Amino acid sequence: MSSDIAEGLSASLEDYLEVIFHLEQSNRVARAKDIADQMNVQRASVTGALKALASRGLINYSPYSYITLTPPGRSIAKDIIRRHDTLKDLFVTALQMEPDDAEANACRIEHAIDPLAIDRLVRFLEFIKICPRTGMDWFEAFARYCQKGIQTSNCENCLKTCLERLDAQNENGASP
Repeated sequence: MSSDIAEGLSASLEDYLEVIFHLEQSNRVARAKDIADQMNVQRASVTGALKALASRGLINYSPYSYITLTPPGRSIAKDIIRRHDTLKDLFVTALQMEPDDAEANACRIEHAIDPLAIDRLVRFLEFIKICPRTGMDWFEAFARYCQKGIQTSNCENCLKTCLERLDAQNENGASP
């Protein structure tokens, strides 16, 4: 992604790129009417945003025509979607939030988070999903903790399962 082009993009313009990307995926092109409908905004707002995105070279746009992303626009849109999906996954999987709440929070945060922070979140999620000391049962234990509070009665079984999983990985030559 060209950081010069993306620099200074408002959250609103990033949202437009995201919507255009999704419309292109489903319809091959985007239309101003479809963008307005998806974003629940007036057509005049869409026109202003499209002109701003076109002036930055992020979309191909002329009035009353189809809208498509340029290669730099597509790259930026994919990055925005990656940030969004990563944050939503963190909120649902690791923090045990309801999907609708996770979606709303991801939408708010995706525009402000630093690329390094997102990369670290991605690595963190990957790591805790595969590490024998964590894994999906760890998330389930955290969900129980969120619902019921501290419950240490199952810690011994959890540790035993973790050690068995680690032994099995070592036997198979896999690394955590």
